[in-house]
Amino acid sequence: MKKWVRPLAGAVLLVVGVIWSLQGSGAIDNSKVMSGESQWLLIGLVVAVVGLTLLVGGLRKLRAGRR
Repeated sequence: MKKWVRPLAGAVLLVVGVIWSLQGSGAIDNSKVMSGESQWLLIGLVVAVVGLTLLVGGLRKLRAGRR
């Protein structure tokens, strides 16, 4: 069960980071606080990169464990 924690957390962070980035860039006009704010664009990009790193690293560990 612990093997899925890292990829799952990475996938969630990736999705949240992409949404925050889109809101920060103004592509999604859904929030009065975040929409069009470049700060949220940068925060979203960082969160998305961390999520992608966790997702890829976790999937590699899962594949290595199957061999």
